[in-house]
Amino acid sequence: MIRTVSNADRVQGTPTPPGDKSISHRAVLLNSLTSGSAHVSNFCEGDDRTAMLGCLRGLGISIKRIQHTDGRTCSDCFYVRGRGPNGLREPDHVLNAGNSGTTMRLVTGLLAAQPFFSVISGDKSLRARPMDRVVRPLAKMGARIMGRGQDALAPLAIRGGGLKGIEYHMPVASAQLKSALLIAGLYADGTTTVVEPAPSRDHTERMLKAMGADVKTDGPAISVDRSDLFSMDVWVPGDISNSAFWMVLAACHPNASLRISRVGINPTRTGIIDVLKEMGVKMRLENIHEDAGEPSADLIVESSQLKGIEIGGDIIPRVIDEIPILALAATFAEGRTVIRDAHELRLKESDRIAATAEGLNRMGASIEERTDGLVIEGGSKLTGTQVDGHGDHRIAMTMGIAGTLASGQTTVTGAEAASISYPRFWDELGVVTGNPVPVSAGTESADR
Repeated sequence: MIRTVSNADRVQGTPTPPGDKSISHRAVLLNSLTSGSAHVSNFCEGDDRTAMLGCLRGLGISIKRIQHTDGRTCSDCFYVRGRGPNGLREPDHVLNAGNSGTTMRLVTGLLAAQPFFSVISGDKSLRARPMDRVVRPLAKMGARIMGRGQDALAPLAIRGGGLKGIEYHMPVASAQLKSALLIAGLYADGTTTVVEPAPSRDHTERMLKAMGADVKTDGPAISVDRSDLFSMDVWVPGDISNSAFWMVLAACHPNASLRISRVGINPTRTGIIDVLKEMGVKMRLENIHEDAGEPSADLIVESSQLKGIEIGGDIIPRVIDEIPILALAATFAEGRTVIRDAHELRLKESDRIAATAEGLNRMGASIEERTDGLVIEGGSKLTGTQVDGHGDHRIAMTMGIAGTLASGQTTVTGAEAASISYPRFWDELGVVTGNPVPVSAGTESADR
């Protein structure tokens, strides 16, 4: 699919990103382990939702869309009926995580604790992504896990149960790895302790505590003991990673003002806000409140004069998903921006370091690709051309925003990748710019 994006004279409105993917996934997974039922509202959209719900249904969990009193079905509201901590059933087919690394890793942590055999796999892209980071510590806890590439690649065949708690010093800050081990730790004998080298998003700890788990945090160490959870209704705040596209669009456009409503502002996720404010973005937060332990707010962003900065070290785990769109912001900043310590980006749905540099350089940016990041010389004038989404939702959406800020027209091939996390993205881009984003069929990619 090809989308054609035009330069916008004005950017204004109230885009509404889907519910936060990380919180959505944890809400349905953890409620599945209770003996009660719960409503999960404003659930994330896209293919990742399908993957998580499909895996849980394959384990016997009843998850249904909620109907309004007038009979209409709520597209983002789900009723989850738990089966208790020991009620999951052995799947009779391979569980499919699709393109969702979050689903693969969190569900693997859950399967490692179950006293039955299971297999989990994903699409071609996910099967190429390393899973040994999760497999190794789960094996130390007692799970038997086999996979391709010396047990590092999916499909993963898992014979779970009989876990024992361990203390594990994580080699990198990874919320997915931490969450997989804490979920497995709910079933393990003794205490499971995860020690982080740097803070990562803490949605799992927050939700586990809110649902009654025995979770303790002591500096970089998070511990959990065998626990039963009670069900909890969850309203999911808007996804801050998807909100980042609108923040950068408003900040970089010379005539812009956007209000992004009820966005999650969990402190472990607001690295994008911290970085953009350091770059000089005009932003304010209104209507701050909290729901089920997760804070949210309206974000108002206006046209800004940006400056180049250095992005690296402990901030990287808090902005890892937003680095492609931050690189675009840096092209509009005065001076040089250096992004370092982000080697993990090469292991995402695409090599995001290479894909970001390739696409933006084609449009006239001045970006040097480094092993663990990017060096961006600000002040470039972008010109519309053909760019490739690389089958990666964040790259496709970054190129769409770049095309809106560039002169002329930009065609984004592989634009359908945005539907993985934000199916309404292209339509909302058309609304806030006043320029509908036409779609055409096509399989061609930009020259590489």
